[in-house]
Amino acid sequence: MTNKHLKSLILSGLMIALGILLPFLTGSNPALGSVFLLMHIPALLTGLILGPWYGLTVGLISPILRSVLLTTPPLYPIATTMMFELAAYGFFIGLLHKLLPKKDALVFVSLVIAMLLGRATWGLAANVFYKDAGVPFNLDVFLTTSFVKGLPGMAIQLIMIPALYIGLTKRGVLDAFKDN
Repeated sequence: MTNKHLKSLILSGLMIALGILLPFLTGSNPALGSVFLLMHIPALLTGLILGPWYGLTVGLISPILRSVLLTTPPLYPIATTMMFELAAYGFFIGLLHKLLPKKDALVFVSLVIAMLLGRATWGLAANVFYKDAGVPFNLDVFLTTSFVKGLPGMAIQLIMIPALYIGLTKRGVLDAFKDN
């Protein structure tokens, strides 16, 4: 295992820990969690910094591990559905960032596209898991939950993630993780 891979694994572990801890900022209140979307941030950042596979892995593990350790969000159907959503965020932002030219504006473009694809993934997973659990789910629920209720969280992500990534990149903090 190379030093770069070891650093990537350590950063992934840190991001999983952040995914577990950030929701405490909302008092682990599910109603506030679905507004501020704090668990999304580590998966998105991991995808940008380390690439699609690390982003996918952090997105898969964070909600399930948080559910198992802290019983919130409930494992089924919420954490199970979030697992697919967050994995999609991490994967797609990492893939897009890898494929597109390395320009600051394209970090924002990658983020917006990943957010849309992640929400679509959530909708598909929720359609299966929520219905299986007897939770009502339809197009209105999808649109309200994905785009209306989470507007404050989306705004936070659109401001914070590009600013963090661009700032850390320009200061050379992320140089140890290049070419992942």
